[in-house]
Amino acid sequence: MKKLFIIAIAAISLASCTENSRARNFGGTEVINLEPGSRLVNVTWKGKDGSNLWILTKKDTTKATTYYFTEKSGYGVMEGQVIINEK
Repeated sequence: MKKLFIIAIAAISLASCTENSRARNFGGTEVINLEPGSRLVNVTWKGKDGSNLWILTKKDTTKATTYYFTEKSGYGVMEGQVIINEK
């Protein structure tokens, strides 16, 4: 019963997190699709707990591409990744 309670609490905690905070804090992948004609300039996490992802874009007609931002942690566990697709 104790294990079931711990698993339920962990599941509720992860479910209440936003996708970018899960990728940042617990590892995993987040995919962001930009609006057509928007090009990525910069991306950063802000806020006290780092759960707010800010994306700087510009309007442009150059060729669209995909960017992969990958975390490399000291022990190689709980590494996150953010994929940003331009259209």
